[in-house]
Amino acid sequence: MLPQARRGDSEGAFVSRVAVVTGGASGMGLAICQQLAARGDKVAVLDLSEDAAKTAAASIAADGGTAIAVQVDVADRAAVDAALDQVRGDFGPVEIMVTSAGLDAFRAFTNITADEWTRMIAVNLTGTFHCLQAVVPDMLAAGWGRIVTISSSSAQSGAKRMAHYVASKGGVMGLTKALALELAPNGITVNTIPPGAIVTPMMRRAEAAGDLPNIDLVAQHTPVRRSGTPEDIAAACVFLCSDEAGYITGQSLNVNGGLYL
Repeated sequence: MLPQARRGDSEGAFVSRVAVVTGGASGMGLAICQQLAARGDKVAVLDLSEDAAKTAAASIAADGGTAIAVQVDVADRAAVDAALDQVRGDFGPVEIMVTSAGLDAFRAFTNITADEWTRMIAVNLTGTFHCLQAVVPDMLAAGWGRIVTISSSSAQSGAKRMAHYVASKGGVMGLTKALALELAPNGITVNTIPPGAIVTPMMRRAEAAGDLPNIDLVAQHTPVRRSGTPEDIAAACVFLCSDEAGYITGQSLNVNGGLYL
């Protein structure tokens, strides 16, 4: 049995919110979907892979949560609008948006092609723009909203052979701060989580390809002496999506085990 949804109105009644998570079928996105559903939210699992999204939504439903799967390429604005219309048709206006969809790549700066640069920006930064611009009207109408973008600690520290990725995630951090200022008077908070070394399928692929160092070795240099998990990111994200976090906006919540203090 899942716990009841969090307290959300002036009389103390429990309120279930409509939450959308992009990249929600695996890794950090999946953990966020699971924890939002566990708090009682209606969760839309948006992902490029329709099969993976359906599997994730079915798993959440099997655990007693409420979820739907929607296939979408966040770089395609028409597809984003259609996906969110589907969410509204099933659940209602969007109140929580978490942008976890993204891609990474490793290449020396002088070898990055214009097409590679364009695709990275299109998914990681423009995709975030598409999703947020499409849901903000719902939040403005409600006078309440929670937005959490997933950026990257590499946007704070820099990373070799990832100039296009770092630039895209740095843009996400800047966009977050700008929107936080613009939307704060309307009861909408906008924050970002730049994850540190989190063990996800994406990170394991990069490790196997030799693009990232051994995750266990990285953990040894982390103050908390372990790697991060998708559940670590999800716990922070769910808090930022709560009523209790209503006085927090424009912030980067660094979930990194103290590696980048």
